Amino acid sequence: MAQVVRLKPARKCPICGKPATQANYPFCSPRCQDIDLNRWLSDSYRVPTEEAPAAPSKEDDEE
Repeated sequence: MAQVVRLKPARKCPICGKPATQANYPFCSPRCQDIDLNRWLSDSYRVPTEEAPAAPSKEDDEE
């Protein structure tokens, strides 16, 4: 029987660093999937943004 040669190295789980499994890709286990989902649902992950400074209102100009 022929051996399968991987063209790319296996990706690591973003939570624990173990090799990812095909069944739970890109994670290594259902536990790491649940940890990641909990982080999303509890707002632990945030996209950094640069917010523009607030424009002065007319009330501020009058004072």
